[in-house]
Amino acid sequence: MRVLEVRRDDHGQVRVADEPDGELAVGSVRLRIDRFAITANNVSYAVYGDRIGYWNFFPTDGPWGRVPAMGWAEIVESKHADVAVGGRYFGWYPMADSVDIEVAPSDDGFVDIGAHRVGHAAIYCGFVETTLDPLVDTSVGSNAENAIEIEDRQALLRGLFLTSFLADEFLADPGDGVDPYFGVEQVVVLSASAKTAIGFAQRAAARGLHLVGVTSELNRAFVESLPWYRSVVSYDELADLDNARPTVCVDVAGDRGLLSRVHDHFGDQLRHSMLIGISHHEAAPLPADHRFAGCQPTFFAAPVEIERRQALWGSAAFDERAGSALADFVDGSSSWLTLDRQTDAVEACASWTATQQGHTSPSVGIVVTVSPN
Repeated sequence: MRVLEVRRDDHGQVRVADEPDGELAVGSVRLRIDRFAITANNVSYAVYGDRIGYWNFFPTDGPWGRVPAMGWAEIVESKHADVAVGGRYFGWYPMADSVDIEVAPSDDGFVDIGAHRVGHAAIYCGFVETTLDPLVDTSVGSNAENAIEIEDRQALLRGLFLTSFLADEFLADPGDGVDPYFGVEQVVVLSASAKTAIGFAQRAAARGLHLVGVTSELNRAFVESLPWYRSVVSYDELADLDNARPTVCVDVAGDRGLLSRVHDHFGDQLRHSMLIGISHHEAAPLPADHRFAGCQPTFFAAPVEIERRQALWGSAAFDERAGSALADFVDGSSSWLTLDRQTDAVEACASWTATQQGHTSPSVGIVVTVSPN
């Protein structure tokens, strides 16, 4: 097994580790990992690794940890009677060339039943078989090149877009008699170049909302090129925004100092403040007792919203709506997202470091296949 490992106490440090494949345990499968994505979302898994338990997805001893990444893999060996060799699955994998997982069959694939997964939301434990996957159009299978393209883009965008989709659905229907989008027409999106932000902007713009993208000066031209933001400002231009207009803030940056400035600027006109990302993981934290002006920020829990939507719509309708929205987003991503496919583990380490340091262009998506040693 060849795997990329990240220092748990210094996320800028990454190494390639090789270890021999042991005998596969009874009840487990061995998967060859064909591709996984490296995005700022992976970095957030490292940042929240101890707080939320992401390091436990693929536990290790010592200071080095294995960050989960979304991708595709194929079962090459099985010691479970009901999970066959040859199946192809989407899920969370280590940044590696292979992985062994203790499994139990599910309606659409299998779930990781290892002790280390206890307590994690079901969405993080499931692996979906391609031919049963409601979020994949299997009709592309006859065109191998097109199928690879879609898998690459889904590895990059699927998990992020599901959060985008659910955040928009929550704001469109907050429940308890609250008006859609809390009765506002203006939505300010922090870290507007992030893929999660772009997915959200596409959904919200389709509702006729006025989307304001807030981004760095470096990424301003890119954000302005996207069709979903009505206006774009840099972080230094927040004071130029109309603060007499009722507004919702969607924070993908995770920079509490920046968010505090937004709250100070809009005051009581800020009707809802949603936390859904941490692309600015290097930002200095605020004191634990800091109080924001106006409404207090609320963390958006995607797994909770999945359960709510499935209860409201039914599981089949949820899959249909989410799958259709994802297909639209993935298909349209070719207009703004260029793929960077990598097979060299050392090059992939450099890509992790660049992403962790915020040096990766938002118009480039990194997809990695780790070649065995």
